[in-house]
Amino acid sequence: MSLAHKKISNEKIIRTAAVPGSLYGLLKGQLHYLNQYYEIIGVASEGAVLKQVEDREGIRTKGINIERSISPSKDLVSLYKLYRYFSIEKPKMVHSITPKAGLLSMVAAYFARVPIRAHTFTGLIFPTQTGFLKKLLLLFDKIICRFATNVYPEGNGVKEDLLKYKVTTKPLKVIANGNVNGKDLSYFDPNLYSDESVKIEKENLGITDKDFVFIFIGRLVNDKGMNELVSAFCKLVEKHADVKLILVGSHKGETDILPESTWTKLNAEKRIIWVGKKDDIRPYLSVADSLVFPSYREGFPNVVLEAGAMGLPAIVTDINGSNEIIEHGKNGHIIPSKDEQSLLKAMTNFVEDQQLVLQMAKNARKVIAERYEQSYVWQSILEEYQRIIATAK
Repeated sequence: MSLAHKKISNEKIIRTAAVPGSLYGLLKGQLHYLNQYYEIIGVASEGAVLKQVEDREGIRTKGINIERSISPSKDLVSLYKLYRYFSIEKPKMVHSITPKAGLLSMVAAYFARVPIRAHTFTGLIFPTQTGFLKKLLLLFDKIICRFATNVYPEGNGVKEDLLKYKVTTKPLKVIANGNVNGKDLSYFDPNLYSDESVKIEKENLGITDKDFVFIFIGRLVNDKGMNELVSAFCKLVEKHADVKLILVGSHKGETDILPESTWTKLNAEKRIIWVGKKDDIRPYLSVADSLVFPSYREGFPNVVLEAGAMGLPAIVTDINGSNEIIEHGKNGHIIPSKDEQSLLKAMTNFVEDQQLVLQMAKNARKVIAERYEQSYVWQSILEEYQRIIATAK
């Protein structure tokens, strides 16, 4: 279908998130694309990042503070401000993408009589919680679905969880093949990095041509499987000296802190290269042979997509999102979650059978291109908007 680059209508669509970083990072470029067809407005907590969203995407924005944590008094204020704003703007649709923004936006949009109220679940938090908090978070998700007209799980795993826990009886639709934004393959392209630039980057990191290089990208916390990863790697180097592990990420500001024993191992092992959090992860992916991502839970992990786009196979745990991107033996290996021995076995297999790794590497980018290329995801979202707006009239 040919889509001319002019607004289909003057209908307003408000995209909401609790923090502007979600609009800035998760929806990069998408808001600008959709703004060519509808009037897109971004709503999130106030701050410099929200202004950056406005400037980069070329859309209007509105700062309304939304606390990510549970804060009854502040939440009521946010709910009222959202209701007032929606009542003034009179959008055709409000579409939220993060939990607290979803809860407040869907309720506010309902009472403001917004015709289409859509929420995308990028992952469920309550299954990993216990006691009263688990029940409360489950209730919040049920409220989101109760007040939403359209519910979109980011992937099939999230969809299955919504059904398993009976969060809603409403129809659930995964747009395209999952993931909220797709990947720009012209940006995540291994061909952008010459042999010389890769050589220089390796020298800077202390990596030799003999080394097999694993890379982990994410927060350095328990929930990402860091304890199992550090322990497994330390055992791996006892038999295989020519291996390195690059860690890209931070632990600052996190509450799910690693135990002291893990930090001791991490700091003592010279083959572990911790570079901190980086805005551009591509140079590090360019020198790696495989991603290793032993996370306990995800919605639809971007890092697995990005590594695949850069031609890396991956070792991932059997969790939502990861097990949809990776096909065992084709573009990576899938192992049980929280299983150090399985992780060690998979990493050992990669080091000892590098022909297998090379074959999976050939498939890695192809899988991302076929299923998660950004323009395909954007067009799928646009077509879904067209469909539900047409039927809502």
